[in-house]
Amino acid sequence: MGARVDGFMSAMVAVAQEFDPAFEETRIELRESKGGNYLSVTLTVTATSREQLDNLYRALTGHPLVKIVL
Repeated sequence: MGARVDGFMSAMVAVAQEFDPAFEETRIELRESKGGNYLSVTLTVTATSREQLDNLYRALTGHPLVKIVL
């Protein structure tokens, strides 16, 4: 989840593609917050190792536009 700002979606797609080169934008689910200030993004990636998942998690939690990663 992050603030609903320009560039947020493209940044999340770039991170997903970095860890899953076959990632397709059709595997994205979006939900706006009630007030419209935040955007929840569900990215479905294909992971091949625990290390890959850990690195993806670190990349998302360290991204300046991301507020929460579950």
